[in-house]
Amino acid sequence: MYVVRSMLAAVCAALMILVPPCVTSPAAAATAVPDEHALADFFDAAMADGLAANHVPGAVVSVVGGGKTLFSKGYGLADVENRRPFDPDTSLVRIASITKLFTWTAVMQQVQQGRLDLKADVNRYLTAFRIPATYPRPITLLDLMDHTAGFEDRTIGVGSRSKDDVPPLADYLAENMPARVRPPGEVSAYSNYGAALAGYIVSRVSGQPYDEYVRDHILGPLTMRHSTPAEPVPAPLAADLARSYDYEGGAYRRKPFVFDNLAPDGSISATANDMAHFMIAHLRDGRFGDQRILDEATAREMHRRTFAADPRIDGYAHGFKEQTLNGHRVIMHDGGWEGFQSGLLLVPDADLGLFVSTNSMSGADALTTIIPAFFDRFLPGKRAVPGGGASVMPVEGFYKLTRSAESSIEKVVALTSSTRLRVEGGKLTFRGSTWSPLGPGLYQQDGGTQRLALVTGGSGAAYVATDGPAYQRVPWWDTPPVNVVIVLLFAVTALTAVLGLPVAAVVGRARKRPVPRVWRAARVLTGLAAAAGLVFVVLFALVLTGDTSILYGVPADVQALLVLPLLVFALTVAAIATTVRGWRRAGVLARGHQVVVLAGLLALLWFCWHWNLLGWHL
Repeated sequence: MYVVRSMLAAVCAALMILVPPCVTSPAAAATAVPDEHALADFFDAAMADGLAANHVPGAVVSVVGGGKTLFSKGYGLADVENRRPFDPDTSLVRIASITKLFTWTAVMQQVQQGRLDLKADVNRYLTAFRIPATYPRPITLLDLMDHTAGFEDRTIGVGSRSKDDVPPLADYLAENMPARVRPPGEVSAYSNYGAALAGYIVSRVSGQPYDEYVRDHILGPLTMRHSTPAEPVPAPLAADLARSYDYEGGAYRRKPFVFDNLAPDGSISATANDMAHFMIAHLRDGRFGDQRILDEATAREMHRRTFAADPRIDGYAHGFKEQTLNGHRVIMHDGGWEGFQSGLLLVPDADLGLFVSTNSMSGADALTTIIPAFFDRFLPGKRAVPGGGASVMPVEGFYKLTRSAESSIEKVVALTSSTRLRVEGGKLTFRGSTWSPLGPGLYQQDGGTQRLALVTGGSGAAYVATDGPAYQRVPWWDTPPVNVVIVLLFAVTALTAVLGLPVAAVVGRARKRPVPRVWRAARVLTGLAAAAGLVFVVLFALVLTGDTSILYGVPADVQALLVLPLLVFALTVAAIATTVRGWRRAGVLARGHQVVVLAGLLALLWFCWHWNLLGWHL
């Protein structure tokens, strides 16, 4: 099943793999500001190779340092059909989840003004709806910024095709509230809902709608005149909006404009030169020219680490994602939304910032090459190994991303993406890599720089936390092998029922042994249930491996498909009841086979119930 998600975890992991190997030595000292000509030479070559190799129509980049824009340039086409080139001053790109940095900045502005308390229960600021008290500890704004609120992930219906389809933010947040699946503050699990909730709270305490607030208090002071948080893009800017594409069959296929139902998590469209202003303000402790978006103390506080599952791995800093690249502490964010792939990276110790965006689905592949190469060229260094942490023994088993669904049909995605952790000779194998011990409960990726820490949550859950995403150990009944066996056992027994019905009828006629009507009914009902179950398994497998989008909601054909498990349930109940009535009229072999087939049907029904496929959990 195709799910639209932030590319943060994938890009972070790829960045960590592609930068030079980690060694135990001091971090690099501050680096000189790059020369404009050197930047031009680097990006001219890197973009030419990266865009062509990955079938990306165009890209735009800006680099800041020393309080000014050092370099900005557009590459390729912002609009393939009209042959319009990328321009860093006028071409708007949809920055997607980088919008969250504006939302977190708005939160810190309200903290600075005394209207918000990062450690207060978010329910203090809500009236139209409330976050349920699932756990004793309430969710705070800081939990939202660190993505540690403990929400499940929901992707179904996060987008709309038109402005008229976008519900008011308060209504959407109230009606699509994700379940709380773990205690807050335990481990990070990226949450678009959490960011949207924070943006809504800013609107509540400021008295302004989110887009107006960002326009007046961030874009305005930063003279980001060619950027907007509004959807659709206002008419004066609409003609300059870059188009996004997917590359299929040797041609570019244009992606539609998708409205974000959770606007504070990803609605901003901006130019590279405007994004340079935002980066300068954060690198200059909240100041841009003679304007401020944060006072110095608040800006510095915002860049301070606020959460890490283990102090020796990267974490979060008031919504910024930390990464350690070539010995430098980087605070960053990226975003991917229907074709656009973007990254923003700030290096405080070098007073350097980088923004880059591409307009193709495959742009993420280009970025995972270009960004590490940028660091190798302009910010070389070596990574230090921090101390601290706890010694936690590895727990073998299957692990799923903490960012996963529990209460909707999306839960089944975890079944297809879980990965096994093994311990072999003191090393770990996980996510296709081998990891060597680096310290108590800490491991280093062989041939890469990503670190892995073993963490036990306060709830007793076992986690694997990396410099990118975190993973949670799943119970045995959630593991792929167990569920594959369950489905295969059902399929084998169901086939014997479906194929056995006509064979039994022929044999019965040949032997002239009439089958009691009630037993015949039991067998027919069982065969129909088995046939319906087989059809469902085959069709749903095609859905999981196909290109089914749930961006606008679960498609009608998938919803229709969910009728089959209910039909299987009804037929199985009827078959069991009829089997009981005709039990004494059947032979031993017939009864044995009937029990086996019914057991297979019950196994399938458990599978459907457990993975939210029995009914419409949308």
